[in-house]
Amino acid sequence: MIYIKLFLVFMKIGLFSFGGGYAMIPMIQKETESNGWMSPSDFVDIISISEITPGPISVNSATYIGYKVAGIPGSFSSTVGVSLPSLILIMIVSRFFSNITKNRSIL
Repeated sequence: MIYIKLFLVFMKIGLFSFGGGYAMIPMIQKETESNGWMSPSDFVDIISISEITPGPISVNSATYIGYKVAGIPGSFSSTVGVSLPSLILIMIVSRFFSNITKNRSIL
């Protein structure tokens, strides 16, 4: 199913690319072109649109690519996929940070 494939591809991109949205662009391009979702010229258009719209470029790109491939459910799937790894990692870090701040020997 295309929605699961979009989710997994963008989850991989969100999990293994570090350095912000601009660092994700080559990985997004490789994945979208290797899956046959769009041509290089379409990808350039997507990056242009993602840069002029407010918000992170990686999330904007994922949303637009998902929409072009599978409509609104595809945009939702790819946006959640690219955002979920960061959300999970931040929740884990905040949990440990919360435990550290309760330790009296550290304060």
